[in-house]
Amino acid sequence: MRPALQGDMHMMVSRPEQWVKPMAVAGANQYTFHLEATENPGALIKDIRENGMKVGLAIKPGTTVEYLAPWANQIDMALVMTVEPGFGGQKFMEDMMPKVHWLRTQFPSLDIEVDGGVGPDTVHKCAEAGANMIVSGSAIMRSEDPRSVINLLRNVCSEAAQKRSLDR
Repeated sequence: MRPALQGDMHMMVSRPEQWVKPMAVAGANQYTFHLEATENPGALIKDIRENGMKVGLAIKPGTTVEYLAPWANQIDMALVMTVEPGFGGQKFMEDMMPKVHWLRTQFPSLDIEVDGGVGPDTVHKCAEAGANMIVSGSAIMRSEDPRSVINLLRNVCSEAAQKRSLDR
């Protein structure tokens, strides 16, 4: 019996193609790669699906959201990085929120995730822009009460999603 990783493998690697099969064998259920890291996103999306995983597609702060748009109907989740990938504890880049809002407007049913500098002080901006998935590391791990931080992040996202569905 193989171990189940149950979750998204966010692959911040230069050749994401080489890790699809090993992650599938390990039991991953979603494989997220950076659009900037591959020359053939369509083939990589197909390979991920053929290996039984959902597809996540990430863009770095310097990449326009329009560069992701042609792939949006072929993926399960779009990840907008709100810091430069590489290390934790960076300051949240609020100027990435228009990307999140544009994706939510153009692709209402797409899962949209933000990663980088997200915590109690910034989660409201993410959720209001349209993010329904949050990655938060330092804000949780450095907290005196990680459970309350997690609950706050979850509740803010849930409330924003409910409000969006009511506004439709």
